[in-house]
Amino acid sequence: MALNVLLYWPNIIGYIRIGLVFAAWRAFETPAVFVPLYSVSIALDGVDGWLARRLGQSSRFGAWLDVVVDNLGRGMLWGQLFEWGWLVSALEWCVFVCNHSTRGEHWKSSFTCSPRLIQAIMTNGFRTPLGTWVVSGLHCLPLWLYGLQRDLLSLPVWVQALGTTLLVTGRLLALSAEMWCLWTHVEYLTSDEPEERKN
Repeated sequence: MALNVLLYWPNIIGYIRIGLVFAAWRAFETPAVFVPLYSVSIALDGVDGWLARRLGQSSRFGAWLDVVVDNLGRGMLWGQLFEWGWLVSALEWCVFVCNHSTRGEHWKSSFTCSPRLIQAIMTNGFRTPLGTWVVSGLHCLPLWLYGLQRDLLSLPVWVQALGTTLLVTGRLLALSAEMWCLWTHVEYLTSDEPEERKN
């Protein structure tokens, strides 16, 4: 095992993000502490991938760690926000397992044979207007809902409604991609049996 991969700068950012998620979890009832900690963790999610490409430090471990940290953060927040929040987290973990077990670290670029909507969402690793909308729904919707629950958004009601609508729609678009990933994984698992079983 090449242990030096564990010390790649993008992975170190991942470890920092894990620390921020756990610190945010501890401070969940203190919005003045929770929001900055959780927000910095989200912001760093964009930095690690850029840094990996910039430094030539992309790795299978880094691709895996990035999604693990994302799921930890969102899972913690969804679980704290709503009694049923664990369902959102469970779905995201299932999709993670499906994508990484069959598509590996290049999962973001493995949707060329998918329906047009899924291709449009996944194009260029989510770095398109539609992809940005979907990622915003994934990452920002739970934080936005936290702000709404605690009356932190001192915005006009129509802005709150518009923001909620845009983020919920982005999350629903993400759900369409997640359902496609689950379905294709089920197809993969139920495809023809290996030759040795047929004999």
